Amino acid sequence: MMSKRQPLSLTLRVLLFVSIAVGIGLLVMAGLIMRSIEHHFAQQDAGEIKAIVHVIHDVLEQRGADTAYLSNELPALVAGHHGTRFEIRDASGLLLSSKDPADAAPLADASSAVVQDIRPDTLSTWQRSGQTLRGVVTEVQTSTARYRLTVAINMEFHLQFLQSFRESLWLIMAATGVLTLLAAAFAVYQGHLPLRGLSRSMGEIQAHRLDVRIDPQTLPAELRELAASFNTMLARLQQGFDQLSHFSSDIAHELRTPLTSLMTQIQVTISKPRNDGEYQEALYSALEELERLSKMVADMLWLAKSDNQLIKPEAEALNVRAEIEQLFEFFEVLAAEKLISLQLDGDVPQVHGDRSLLRRAISNLLSNALRHTPDGQYIRVSLQTQGKYIAIHVSNPGDTIAAEHLDKLFDRFYRVDPSRQRHSEGAGLGLAIARSVVKAHGGDISVTSANGITCFTLLLPA
Repeated sequence: MMSKRQPLSLTLRVLLFVSIAVGIGLLVMAGLIMRSIEHHFAQQDAGEIKAIVHVIHDVLEQRGADTAYLSNELPALVAGHHGTRFEIRDASGLLLSSKDPADAAPLADASSAVVQDIRPDTLSTWQRSGQTLRGVVTEVQTSTARYRLTVAINMEFHLQFLQSFRESLWLIMAATGVLTLLAAAFAVYQGHLPLRGLSRSMGEIQAHRLDVRIDPQTLPAELRELAASFNTMLARLQQGFDQLSHFSSDIAHELRTPLTSLMTQIQVTISKPRNDGEYQEALYSALEELERLSKMVADMLWLAKSDNQLIKPEAEALNVRAEIEQLFEFFEVLAAEKLISLQLDGDVPQVHGDRSLLRRAISNLLSNALRHTPDGQYIRVSLQTQGKYIAIHVSNPGDTIAAEHLDKLFDRFYRVDPSRQRHSEGAGLGLAIARSVVKAHGGDISVTSANGITCFTLLLPA
């Protein structure tokens, strides 16, 4: 089985890119330096060759084709130019003079073209007697005749200098590259100090210290966004951890109460012989508690699926007013027992949503209102259009809920009563389910309570 390739470290990545950039930069710089020096030597050689051509031209103008003078005196006239070689031929190609008569071979290659303008780019390079020559083939016109000149300069001194300079340049480049990489490595190490400090700070945060936050202002600009994101993640983790802790405590309390009740009933029932009617009554009471436990477990499973986006609403066109009227028919019997009237005001356009889920959410709000409305009062459901949303307001009279409790009403098992006494009608999950249903439909739910009126507002996209 092939092992997964490990990614390169940040330090190695930076050093790799720095080494490539430095290497390319040094190579380009070395190439430019060598080219500049070679061009300088070419310009120097072109200037010397041009001066020699002028000297030979002046001699030819004065002496003409005087071979004796050209062979004896002319070399002395150009002796100031180091490593110079020349040939003078007349228009027919006859050799008139040469600075190196012992070498009978032509100085220039047969393919060398005649040039008039002596510049570095018009010079040619030849190999003669194991030496490298740089020269030019040109023609000069005197008042009496035309001559063909071949003038060259020995490049061995230039080549030796270039070779020595090239070796020195390579050593300088290598030393510069190594020093640059060492400096880059040190800079990367220093630059990663804040990152290592941030890593240590993150590593010190434990489950019991989720309230600790990292101050982004103490970090470089590049790490502030990371610190802010980490703080946001910590806040979510802390919220989830707190919710999980509260949920575990709440569910233990909620399950303990019916289980304790069941155990007590069974212990009392079996404490002495009883008739069939008493056993039957005990079983009905136990069944009631078991049904409540079963509903609680089913609601918890539904909420768990909703939290993990496993509940997918089935969209269909719904007449909100007609749906609420059907729910009123179901709740009228329960409301009549407490002499509570159900009122429905307003109308809204159709919405697209899951009929069963929305009925469940509204039913939970109505059931909650019935439990907390005094006998002989009313429950009012108002329908309104608010921009791109439709609003369903479910309001009822009753005790005013303190502001510190409003944001927690939709938490699981949360009750305003600090004594946390149970109500036989519910387990404290109805409002949490209503919120999950509304969120799944892209809406929102809120609650207000003032002057003895509590109002739950359910918003759905129109």
